[in-house]
Amino acid sequence: MQLHWHRDDLRVSDNRALSTLARDADEHGPVVPVFVFDPGVLEHASPPRVAFMLDALAELRAWYRDHGSDLLIRHGDPREVLPELADSLDVERVGWNRGYSGLAKEREAAVRQALDAAGVARVAVHDAIHHEPGSITTNAGDPYSVYTYFWKKWRDRPKHDPYDDPAADSLASADDLSVDYPDLPTLADLDFDEPEATVQSAGTEAARERLVDFCDGQIYDYDDRRDYPAEGCTSRLSADLKWGTIGIREVYEETEAAAGVAETEPERESVQEFQSQLAWREFYTHVLFYSPNVVSANYKSYERPIDWRDDPDELQAWKDGETGYPIVDAGMRQLREEGYVHNRIRMIVASFLTKDLLIDWREGYDWYRQKLTDHDTANDNGGWQWAASTGTDAQPYFRIFNPMTQGERYDEDAEYIKEHVPELRDADPTLIHGWHEASQMMREQGAPDYPGPICDHGDRRERALSMFKRARGDE
Repeated sequence: MQLHWHRDDLRVSDNRALSTLARDADEHGPVVPVFVFDPGVLEHASPPRVAFMLDALAELRAWYRDHGSDLLIRHGDPREVLPELADSLDVERVGWNRGYSGLAKEREAAVRQALDAAGVARVAVHDAIHHEPGSITTNAGDPYSVYTYFWKKWRDRPKHDPYDDPAADSLASADDLSVDYPDLPTLADLDFDEPEATVQSAGTEAARERLVDFCDGQIYDYDDRRDYPAEGCTSRLSADLKWGTIGIREVYEETEAAAGVAETEPERESVQEFQSQLAWREFYTHVLFYSPNVVSANYKSYERPIDWRDDPDELQAWKDGETGYPIVDAGMRQLREEGYVHNRIRMIVASFLTKDLLIDWREGYDWYRQKLTDHDTANDNGGWQWAASTGTDAQPYFRIFNPMTQGERYDEDAEYIKEHVPELRDADPTLIHGWHEASQMMREQGAPDYPGPICDHGDRRERALSMFKRARGDE
């Protein structure tokens, strides 16, 4: 008998560890899939992510049941649960797909030690990204801290084909196992509230539908239109990739198929631009693997500490989408409503928090961690530190997004803003984009329920420049 330990690989297709165990079923016995609700991991979770995870687990369990097997559900510390299961089921080996965050590595190390002590073999494989940490390095063997160089090597490296689905006869029959198959817990069972956001559909079928729809059309406009949030030219696969409801090889294969039938060179270039976003995800995973402390510390060192402001009222206004900067508020309300934020908007709201409000990026990262369905430690941390000018390949401190020009450039007709800020739905786009300069009378006439700006961008820009110059030792 073998155990496959599901974690953030909530799928059977293109699942390397599961495929590996299933392939060896004749030698080592059928595979028993298991998911462990670990309190040490759940303490870092949030309602929208747990809701998505539970829906994905429900679909995964249904697949196993349709194929004569089942998904074991257990609660507790995996270093205790897995050896106990291995003993009770006479398991020869346990397999899983490696994680690359500090928490994942610590968790796996503890499980390895416990299995070794129990005399159970283990198979841990690389799966979540195309190229594992250490495989793309400088000539000196160091990890890259500049994305452009990483991307050039990533782009040219061959990619593995999707891994085979497990055959039904390679899986343990639920009828043959005298074990308890409890129901999946609810959010309340796990001590989580219902999410404020409407969480998108979870599971492999939903992920495949999103992928196919995107690659059938929008991927060819991605390069030109991806920065315009009202147009929705995004794959919306971020939560699927975070939870592993679809394999990265399957995603890449579909994009390569789209490139193969592209009719023009710009269309092929647009496909590659989307693929470069997959590479960004891997770049940040490599960064986190080698520098796990970036979760709470600046990647980039300054001569002096950055003098972030402590302003609970302005921070709360940012969280609530009540800053008086329409594009920022639209993004923060989308976060609450959908558990998701468009990528261009993520950059705008992050820049506003760190460069206009002069508030520590860690406050923003923590809020995103609580509210995003697709929160991924590596990707989110990389994005926040990029915006804050503290990370790898970061935005230079003197390049500061102007929220008014960003809104006018990427949401000219204010469609996105009006969708998420109902107080502005009857306002003219000219007034919306000029809200910071509008008189009190114009604001009261155009959108009486929407607040005025909580700060002056020009003044805060100068303060941000001085703050970073001091940190650099230039003042």
